[in-house]
Amino acid sequence: MSYLDSLFDLKDKVAVVIGGTGELCGQIALGLAKAGCEVVISGRDELKAQEKIDAIEQANGKAYFVEAEVTERGSIEALVDIVSERSGRIDILINGAGINNDSPIEHISEGELHAIFEVNFNGAFRTCQIFADYFKQRDRPTSIINIGAISGLTPLSNRYIHSASKAALHNLTKNLAREWAEFDIRVNTLIPGFFPASHSNTLLDDARVLEILRKTPCSRFGNPDELIGATLLLASHSAGGFITGSEILVDGGFNAMTI
Repeated sequence: MSYLDSLFDLKDKVAVVIGGTGELCGQIALGLAKAGCEVVISGRDELKAQEKIDAIEQANGKAYFVEAEVTERGSIEALVDIVSERSGRIDILINGAGINNDSPIEHISEGELHAIFEVNFNGAFRTCQIFADYFKQRDRPTSIINIGAISGLTPLSNRYIHSASKAALHNLTKNLAREWAEFDIRVNTLIPGFFPASHSNTLLDDARVLEILRKTPCSRFGNPDELIGATLLLASHSAGGFITGSEILVDGGFNAMTI
């Protein structure tokens, strides 16, 4: 094995990818599998999960599906129990569940507010807490990667509560990194920019797309597989063992720009 291969080799590791039924986290799951991980795709849609599992198996990787709901503590606890029993270990958690809406800010209902925060923030916190309880009982380095959002750094129109919930998640990640470093649990935020496969981009019209591209130095949207490199860096203890509490942007320079 070459030096570079050894830095990012995740052979015999087990990664749980919550939200892995989606396009972006599904591609992250594929990248983890290609690096040697056994991957657990977790979400609510088994049919979508099977598409991701098929792609992983076609790449000679290993994967299986476990249904879970981040709004239910018992569901996440069951996820940990199932994976630890079936795979014998968990080394990496990708926290990628998220929802959005496009309601004008003055018309956002209490129900919409609570629903978005319940998934994007409460669900992520709940999941981190439950997995950390498991990680603390194991004497090995572990990595939690929370999937943030570019709107959590710079608010965007039509992303009001989504922006707020992701900003809260970014802050939470730093706090968790500080609290859990003594247990060799690293916690970081991976922040995608604009990707055509992202669920949030169903809310973009042509004029908005043009505006985004003008503010993106790379002058394009990202490809989902361009999230893999940053994920492997954060997941690998050999390559990223001193990285915790960080925000890694994969955004084509969007956040570096202004008018």
